[in-house]
Amino acid sequence: MSSTPKKSSRSFLGAFLNWVEKAGNSLPDPLILYFGLALLIPVLSWLISFIGWSRVHPVTGETIGLINLMTAEQIQRMFVEAEHNFTSFPPLGAVLVTMLGIGVAERSGLIGTSLKLLVEATPRSLISVVVVFAGVMSSMAADAGYVVLTPLGAVLFAGMGRHPLAGLCAAFAGTGGGFSANLLLTSLDPLLSGFTQSAAQLYDAERSVTPDGNYFFMIASVLVVTTAGWFVTERIVEPRLGQWNPDTDDSETEHEKKQDLALQAITPLERKGLRGALITVMVTGAALVALTIPQNAVLRDADGTLGPMVQSLVIIIMLFFIFPGLTYGWIVGTGRSSKQLAGMMGDTMATMGGYIVLAFAAAQFVAYFQWSNMGLLTALTGAEILKGIGVGNLPLILTFVFLAAGINLVIGSASAKWGIMAPVFVPMFMALGLSPEMTQAAYRVGDSITNMITPLNPYFPIVLSFALRYDRKLGIGTLVSSMVPYSIAFAIGWTILLVVWYLLGLPLGPGAGIRL
Repeated sequence: MSSTPKKSSRSFLGAFLNWVEKAGNSLPDPLILYFGLALLIPVLSWLISFIGWSRVHPVTGETIGLINLMTAEQIQRMFVEAEHNFTSFPPLGAVLVTMLGIGVAERSGLIGTSLKLLVEATPRSLISVVVVFAGVMSSMAADAGYVVLTPLGAVLFAGMGRHPLAGLCAAFAGTGGGFSANLLLTSLDPLLSGFTQSAAQLYDAERSVTPDGNYFFMIASVLVVTTAGWFVTERIVEPRLGQWNPDTDDSETEHEKKQDLALQAITPLERKGLRGALITVMVTGAALVALTIPQNAVLRDADGTLGPMVQSLVIIIMLFFIFPGLTYGWIVGTGRSSKQLAGMMGDTMATMGGYIVLAFAAAQFVAYFQWSNMGLLTALTGAEILKGIGVGNLPLILTFVFLAAGINLVIGSASAKWGIMAPVFVPMFMALGLSPEMTQAAYRVGDSITNMITPLNPYFPIVLSFALRYDRKLGIGTLVSSMVPYSIAFAIGWTILLVVWYLLGLPLGPGAGIRL
């Protein structure tokens, strides 16, 4: 499938994005690029090792030095652990397991019919808002939004005759850029607050930080991120992509052609299937409640917390697709035998071959980067530089936001970065009269706004593979250049919100203020 040529833009932003796209697309195929980066990291580590690079870890007091990956020991490690790097690559299992469920729901016809209903009920002018908002709220299910919403956003836009890559980008922006914003508390809140409390107690041994310490600010952030995402999708990204014209050549699969016809009228049998699927969702939800809500429920641990349930989100999401998909398929006749079910799952896995190969290369690159300590040393060095800046509180907070955003380009894990940065910045900002919750809120803003533009995001390859379904000639530059406007808009909007919150002295959460 292809797009019509993009209109040239004389604006500075348009020229910049065109340059980013051209530069990015001049790079090799993403698979070759990741393999090339994996080979480059050992060479860089060898070159930097001649000048030395080390920092003291603020938590352990241990001296962290650069690891030269060109030694015999490290080269041996690359060979020995290559398989482990691949099989333990964070998104791999989550993506493949989730796609098993999505495949059943998709190939039974449930997703296509549900999208028809959504389009019927949603005005065309609001579809971008719905997709971005859904992406923001998807952080309730951890990283599942990357796997579920990005392809659905593309299919939804295509079904409305709009450019599918615009829908994919809108979903990717909401999921990645809005990861720290939500109307509800998510698993990220207790994770970050635990690090924040430990760091705060280095300054005040009695200080506690609760998971809802940023709750009010995160609710307001949903409005900012959703509005910014809608504006960028409608006014910048989709106009740059141009009019989408599905090709009708033989390279298009029958499955893709069925997706292109997603908005044919819903038949009475399909409506009956939707009702059956909805009932199945409600029954599945009731079963999940029974397994989690009682104090001694199966999906609670010995202490009564919901840790096992949170750790089971991937398989739970898969079941929430499989069971309604099976019900729908049984009613409409698309899935009434075990052979059909096996075929749906097998066909889905067949479409994931490109991603699996890409994941192997990306996993080696990420592992080598971690082994060399380059990301950790970059974070520690940036922290030292910021600590030495003698400016007022507000400029310091804003500088910290963009430091976190920059470090996010080299260390993808939110908890890993905060585990390093919190012991440095939380006590330092407390000494300046700022609350631990304020420091954590600033970090969350910076950590989110560059999630969509870094290839070190472990889900970047899967989003890229989804995009390639609609444009087989698409380069990494097209995806990155399409996401840059979201990153800029989120940075501007979210930073303004943070400044206003600081100047007005609004509470960040229940009992959590800006200052100590």
